[in-house]
Amino acid sequence: MKFGYSEVCLAHDTGKRHPENPDRLRAIRQALTRKHGVEYIDPVPATEAEVTAVHDAAYVEEFREFCANGGGNWDPDTVAVSETWDAALQSSGLACWSARRALAGDDGRDTPFALGRPPGHHAVGDDAMGFCFFNNAAVAAQSVIYRDEAKRVAIFDWDVHHGNGTQDIFYDDENVFYASIHEEGLYPGTGEIEEIGEADGKGMTLNVPLPAGSGDPEYRTTFDELVAPAIVEFDPDLLLVSAGFDAHRHDPISRMRVSTEGYGMLTARVRAVGDEVDAPLGFVLEGGYGLDTLSDGVAIVHEVFDGMEPVVPDEEADEDVQELVSAVRASHSLLDPA
Repeated sequence: MKFGYSEVCLAHDTGKRHPENPDRLRAIRQALTRKHGVEYIDPVPATEAEVTAVHDAAYVEEFREFCANGGGNWDPDTVAVSETWDAALQSSGLACWSARRALAGDDGRDTPFALGRPPGHHAVGDDAMGFCFFNNAAVAAQSVIYRDEAKRVAIFDWDVHHGNGTQDIFYDDENVFYASIHEEGLYPGTGEIEEIGEADGKGMTLNVPLPAGSGDPEYRTTFDELVAPAIVEFDPDLLLVSAGFDAHRHDPISRMRVSTEGYGMLTARVRAVGDEVDAPLGFVLEGGYGLDTLSDGVAIVHEVFDGMEPVVPDEEADEDVQELVSAVRASHSLLDPA
């Protein structure tokens, strides 16, 4: 794979005790040194025009001034220093790079993966939250739409937390489809199955809140029976993955049971859906707070594009998840177009 990476993102120093710290990127780089076919690209930062296409200009200016004054705690969990402004622009720029390289034809072993931080999917249009300042995947999606490089973009979010910011930004937009598989009841408390979009965007949001303890069989079932058919029905020009690795069974801040092989399985399935609808594929890093599990997760995504065939679990999903699948299908127009 081609990995977007910039040392600028390391300067966003949240402190050693904060789960979202620069060691996350260092661990990923260390894991990838043991893999073949890894290439790093350091792209340009996002422009303020690209950021303000999805974020309120007054919020962007407030964040700039906050960093210029030395930063601090934006909220109890979301920390900035003076360098965070540049890191946030760079992280969004990495996401834009991933989207544009995918649309330019980078696929197979050249599939782009943006290794940026701070992450983005909790950032709403007018506020930072959940370690996130700019919504990187949203900036990337809107940027390629504004440039007329794509008309319809699908974003699949497999982070353990619901991407409330991505959902909020595109909730009434018919040109962006957002699908999330996440842990039910976990921060930020959004992502219920009834949240399907509104106005022109009604039906363009798909939420699958899985119960705590769900693992590879449950993720396979919900992707195969809900996310994949909805993406096929939406028929995007570009498919972006908000790739968090905190649903891993050994991640310190979730209760899910996805294995490293499970992330390989999801990667293979996402690639297959992209191929089915002829949509190029780009990845954007979100969460993942166990350094070993995060780096192993990114590495197995790379390995799948390098030819590895991931193991598919034999077990069936729990009965309550089967019931959830039925409830989501019944409530969503992309899954029941009639």
